Amino acid sequence: MALPVLSSSGVKFRRVLAHFPQELSLAFAYGSGVFRQAGASAEHGENNMLDFVFAVDDSVTWHMMNLLKNRSHYSFLKVFGPKQISSIQNYGAGIYYNTLVPCNGRIIKYGVISTDTLIDDLLHWKTLYVAGRLQKPVKILTQNENSKLQAALVSNLKSAVTAAFLMLPESFSEEDLYMQIAGLSYSGDFRMVIGEDRLKVQNIVKPNVPHFQKLYSNILQDCPQVVYKHHLGRLEASIDKSPEGQFTQLMALPRTLQQKITSLVDPPGKNRDVEEILLQVAHDPDCGFVVHQGISGIVRSSSIVQSAKTILTAG
Repeated sequence: MALPVLSSSGVKFRRVLAHFPQELSLAFAYGSGVFRQAGASAEHGENNMLDFVFAVDDSVTWHMMNLLKNRSHYSFLKVFGPKQISSIQNYGAGIYYNTLVPCNGRIIKYGVISTDTLIDDLLHWKTLYVAGRLQKPVKILTQNENSKLQAALVSNLKSAVTAAFLMLPESFSEEDLYMQIAGLSYSGDFRMVIGEDRLKVQNIVKPNVPHFQKLYSNILQDCPQVVYKHHLGRLEASIDKSPEGQFTQLMALPRTLQQKITSLVDPPGKNRDVEEILLQVAHDPDCGFVVHQGISGIVRSSSIVQSAKTILTAG
């Protein structure tokens, strides 16, 4: 099952792709240059920087070809060559950004991530850096037939719904769900305090509910706890908040998040197994808060390293 391709003209985005080596397993555009945000005018969106992520099977080869085509996109790091650039890419969230690049009359930013690193993040939430981007509507520009990647993209959405269910009350609105999902990758991100708009999550969700619906409708229709009334554009949810229900959801969370929760709850030296600790968390009235703290821990460390890396990659 491939991610739904969101409608609207992708011509201007595909024209950008034409400037780059074409060996891409996935390419998508995201952010305020693609989707309108609340409080921003249409003209503002047209002038915003366009953000892209390119997933590539072989980072060294791709950077080598891109240096031949687009050497000026790189900071001083270009003098060290594609192997060193790929090595720097692997730090932190495993993505290398070239930013403030003029292209087709717009300013763009693009990140390069290896396909394997992306799949690992989508399945296990190792950093939640690119997986978090893909929990919100994006404009898929190209996607190859990598079945492992396609399955990981869907798994990431299912995990986002599960985590949101654990943090939401027993009953909630469709917009509440999308607010919770959209906020996952901002939990613990220090940039939300320094420099980023704290209303960002609300501004992302409110104008884009139909895009969230398109992204999540198949998953929600398969959720026994949700009655999804698509023709009415709303869902009616009754989440099982019993310890048994929460334990089932905790066991379905990505591995890195389970490990973070375990380290938060289990005192050093006790070394209980993950299942035993998650059963304890399932009985805790603050279960949702513990899940939130675990997600914050993942996001905090990756956002700090990635921001530090930007000093080098942006020059």
